[in-house]
Amino acid sequence: MAKKLVQYYVVDAFTDSAFKGNPAAVCLLEEDRDEEWLQAVASEFNISETCYLTRLTDAESPNPRFRLRWFTPVAEMELCGHATLAAAHTLFSTDLNGEAQDCYFIELDFPAAPTADFNFSEVSLILKALGVSSVVDMKITTTCEDIFVVLPSAKSVADLQPKFDEMKKCPGRRGIIVSGLAPPESGFDFYSRFFCPKFGVNEDPVCGSAHCALATYWSQKLGKCDFVAYSASPRSGILNIHLDEQNRRVQLRGKAITVMQGSLLV
Repeated sequence: MAKKLVQYYVVDAFTDSAFKGNPAAVCLLEEDRDEEWLQAVASEFNISETCYLTRLTDAESPNPRFRLRWFTPVAEMELCGHATLAAAHTLFSTDLNGEAQDCYFIELDFPAAPTADFNFSEVSLILKALGVSSVVDMKITTTCEDIFVVLPSAKSVADLQPKFDEMKKCPGRRGIIVSGLAPPESGFDFYSRFFCPKFGVNEDPVCGSAHCALATYWSQKLGKCDFVAYSASPRSGILNIHLDEQNRRVQLRGKAITVMQGSLLV
């Protein structure tokens, strides 16, 4: 029997404009596929993230439930914010959740990611990879073990031209978060960018999961729990963020827009 066609959508997340924000491919699976196929499809799309939605059968739940997995072009990820937003947008806009509705802001509820001091014996490697001579602060996240670097200004974040081959030699399990305080007239609280060449994504245009650490860090520095964050990648993106300090959760709010749809034939 021939395999069923797999319907997919390409969604730009954390934006309301096409070709901005962070693109994710959302594939709707009606039958299980092996990991080799899942990874091959993600490599074929060759964008920062491809995710797979599989409907779960649960007689005890009155609402549809789905399993969600995330893949970069080279590896499966434990968590991906923008692809989760893209998946939710797809469910709402295609009526797969049983009730079609217009999508505005979608809220994701993620665990907060604390940052910790770290004795970087390889600071020179990090500075070389970023192409900077000094930084304001440097931490490590306790969840994904991302290197967390604060630069003197938002402009220095936006103007950054990192060396991705050098980044692969840096410490840290996943990637490098770079951030800086936003200028008062910008309407934002902080700027950021996220680089992840170890997982096949030189720059993740708007990384949702990185903002779980960004919210924690900037809450301590600014004495507040609500933020408007700007992702200063070339594609750019905007996130509205609330840090729930008591429950150690981060609510990420963003918009999304579908730019492509089709079917996989294999």
